[in-house]
Amino acid sequence: MDKDPEYLKKTDVERDYRAYHAGDLIRSRVVIGESDLWILSDQAVEERVKKLLLELRRHLKEYIYHHPLFAKTLVPYPPDSTAYPIVQWMIDVSSRVQVGPMAAVAGAVAGMIAQDLPDISEFIIENGGDIFLRSSKERMIAVYAGNSPFSRRVGLKIAPCPKGLGVCTSAGTVGPSLSLGEADAAVIIAEDVALADAAATATANQIHRTTDLSRVIASVQQIPGLQGALLIKDDRMAAWGEINLVAI
Repeated sequence: MDKDPEYLKKTDVERDYRAYHAGDLIRSRVVIGESDLWILSDQAVEERVKKLLLELRRHLKEYIYHHPLFAKTLVPYPPDSTAYPIVQWMIDVSSRVQVGPMAAVAGAVAGMIAQDLPDISEFIIENGGDIFLRSSKERMIAVYAGNSPFSRRVGLKIAPCPKGLGVCTSAGTVGPSLSLGEADAAVIIAEDVALADAAATATANQIHRTTDLSRVIASVQQIPGLQGALLIKDDRMAAWGEINLVAI
């Protein structure tokens, strides 16, 4: 792994975890409005991703225009069989973990783009700390956890996942996204990247102090569809499931 100094110059938020990249892949970045995607792939995909992202943003904006509560609620939103696929996906996964649908938006956007690019066999897309990866190789993802002593010092070794995998992170102490807790990092792994995103938010919401970790990691295990979790608060961490920690 190495660092990309140009990315560090361009970024306007604390996201230097993105500067670590797989040297065998092509790097690209697509920024449209609030969406800021960092992509690693074995083929040039920037223009294709840009087109897909514009369409997804149009679908979300149109739905929110007619259903403003969808973007505001912090609790599950009623199912809507007439909605765009990305909206239905967000409603479904967020209801499983009792949060609002926007808790799944970053993961759902990354997942929808990946679904529409099935020919890209080596594909990693990161959207606001939420990652979809599809790879025939073992990959390593660095964990950014704010001011925790574990931040940038531990990573997750991810086994080959040719069918795709979601690795999503939520935090209450860093980043622009809303969190009702004070976790330094709540990392969730699941095949369903939108579910991983929503579950990461739901999990981070429950962490306020280090003594919460054991209770919350136990509750995470009860959520169907999850493969693993890593929770970090200050100088403590808790892990469950298919988590392979490595020192960086």
